[in-house]
Amino acid sequence: MSKERKITLEESEIPTHWYNIVADMANKPLPPLHPGTQQPIGPEALAPLFPMELIKQEVTTEKWVEIPDEVRNLYSIWRPTPMYRAYGLEKALGTKSKIYYKYEGGSPAGSHKPNTAIPQAYYNSKEGVKKIATETGAGQWGSALSFACQLFGIECEVFMVKVSYEGKPYRKIMMNTWGATVHASPSNLTNAGKSILAADPNSPGSLGIAISEAVEVAATNDDTKYALGSVLNHVLMHQTIIGLEALKQMEKAGDYPDIVVAPFGGGSNFAGIAFPFLQNKLTGGKNVRAIAVEPTSCPKLTRGVFRYDFGDTVGMTPLIPMYTLGHNFIPSPIHAGGLRYHGAGAIVSQLLKDGIIEANAINQIECFEAGILFSRTEAIIPAPEATHAIAEVIRQAKQADAEGVSKTILFNLCGHGHFDLGSYEQFLSGKLVDFEVSQEEIDQSLAQLTTPTI
Repeated sequence: MSKERKITLEESEIPTHWYNIVADMANKPLPPLHPGTQQPIGPEALAPLFPMELIKQEVTTEKWVEIPDEVRNLYSIWRPTPMYRAYGLEKALGTKSKIYYKYEGGSPAGSHKPNTAIPQAYYNSKEGVKKIATETGAGQWGSALSFACQLFGIECEVFMVKVSYEGKPYRKIMMNTWGATVHASPSNLTNAGKSILAADPNSPGSLGIAISEAVEVAATNDDTKYALGSVLNHVLMHQTIIGLEALKQMEKAGDYPDIVVAPFGGGSNFAGIAFPFLQNKLTGGKNVRAIAVEPTSCPKLTRGVFRYDFGDTVGMTPLIPMYTLGHNFIPSPIHAGGLRYHGAGAIVSQLLKDGIIEANAINQIECFEAGILFSRTEAIIPAPEATHAIAEVIRQAKQADAEGVSKTILFNLCGHGHFDLGSYEQFLSGKLVDFEVSQEEIDQSLAQLTTPTI
């Protein structure tokens, strides 16, 4: 290829369909179970929480799902997103490998999350929904859904994990600017929140707790639906627009990745970039290594167990087959933000169980070191979540050099870190410390599980 650094697409090249990886999986994900009876549930059980079109997408086995014209038109506000060849990073590492990144930070919310927030708000609006309740960890999902709801005239209520609510005030203000109401979670506004605060008045919150609060609001109000920013099948499918664009861009570059890397919280980030490339692997085409990278403080893929578990802390959601640390797990309040979820999506969990994908866990000091190097060589200050992917890319490039080979590596730079400069300040001042959850803590959390084993 030429020395072009930026690989772009035309607006007309925005994909017309999302890719559903379930169609190509030999082993389909196991069905969700009713939280009470623990028996498999059908689409009708999800009707109180989601509009029917999203429920259909959640359970479909069709390979391609058409993107509505209205959604595609709104995507064009910032899509297609650019792909870059990281020449600066390559030079700093002295590596023979080629490094590419897909940059999702140019969206109005500054991350990849609007890729699913817009279609979710669209389908809710088509069914006359007036209000959506949701949760957010680091604030990217809450920002994205607030933006999307504003586009469709839908009220948005967000339960934000307390440690992020207090540590990232500008994310909250961003949501408020787009008209959303934001609460620190756990709150006294729901029975779920009250029960958590009764047990621990100083609870820092968790994504599982915030999910419980948002689900309760949706389940107890007829005019309100619930939206989730990761984990679920339809969410992961919406995000494949990232990888579908990346396929076209790699073709324009005359290249193809040996390794695809992305941060991992619940799965949307990783699925978005990796699933379209895994399509070729699953159907007998080009091989690729897909690596999901999580923090050592919340290592469900690398140290959790594969079993049915609740998606929330209180136990209101259906039971999902997942790699989990236990729904009562409260992660350390590190700066990985949205990567603090106790479980993984069913699709990603099944792919990991079957050895189709890989997972690694990296501590936050190594991640921030990678983020600083990236910002100084590629100019973009990455979100803390994205630094996990960068750290893994550096590891892979160094390993390839040690083996005397050259690899082509692609990663998802899922968002910018402009609202996370407080964490960069802590790192640069030497106040940021590593935290790796102990096996005792994991064992104690898993010992509380009474959910079905697999």
